[in-house]
Amino acid sequence: MDSHHRGSVPFLEAAGASSSFLDFVTASNPALLPFGRSLPAGQMPETPHGTTIVALTFAGGVLMAGDRRATMGSMIANRHIEKVFPADRYSVLGIAGTAGIAIDIVRLFQVELEHYEKIEGTQLSLEGKANRLGAMIRANLPMALQGLSVVPLFAGVEAGGSSGRLFSYDVTGGRYAELEHHSVGSGSVFARGALKKLWRPDMDRDSAVAVAVEALVDASDDDSATGGPDLVRKLWPSVYVVTDDGATRVSAEALAPVVQAIMDRRTAEGREA
Repeated sequence: MDSHHRGSVPFLEAAGASSSFLDFVTASNPALLPFGRSLPAGQMPETPHGTTIVALTFAGGVLMAGDRRATMGSMIANRHIEKVFPADRYSVLGIAGTAGIAIDIVRLFQVELEHYEKIEGTQLSLEGKANRLGAMIRANLPMALQGLSVVPLFAGVEAGGSSGRLFSYDVTGGRYAELEHHSVGSGSVFARGALKKLWRPDMDRDSAVAVAVEALVDASDDDSATGGPDLVRKLWPSVYVVTDDGATRVSAEALAPVVQAIMDRRTAEGREA
């Protein structure tokens, strides 16, 4: 590489010295990051927000699910948004808050984990991944104080393990280990109530999927920003399962009968939802 090319990528040597892609970009070109910017004074315009995410452990792994609605004030901005993403092979990430910044943080986190693995030749521990995500959320604090907050939910298993773990965060990047199940977003209080009643130790995968979907249905019944399953448009929640085989998405074909069974049961019981 000639001097012209070396000069066009400042701090290139640091890429090989640090296992953190975030640290490298912060040092070389912080303007590329989705956070850390000063916004002008004034009223923040309405921006799309993602809402309810639920996660729970089951025998052999962990599951995370999110509804598909994004809201902008009192309007539905999007009915198809994805709020749950694979972070790497053995972990998943759910977002609530300002959708645009949250999705950028997800992408940055995915690259961060991939960069670490390429530099170090091994994956970060689950605890290490959770800490790295906390640092990213902490870096977004100045924008969160101006109304552009992001609150994620992180879950996964250790490579070669089968015990699922959950981590929640606050806007300052504070990281908290959660037991059994958790929920974030505007409908979280309703989803959490459902999870407390429906979750059981040693549930199998199919039971966990049904519990997560029903918790989102309960949230959508009381929170207008949470979208319930849409039988007309054939829109189902995004559901990911993580086991020692890796993270896999539950297909729409598998979710449709789960949703239908919940609706049929509630109709037979004479319930409103």
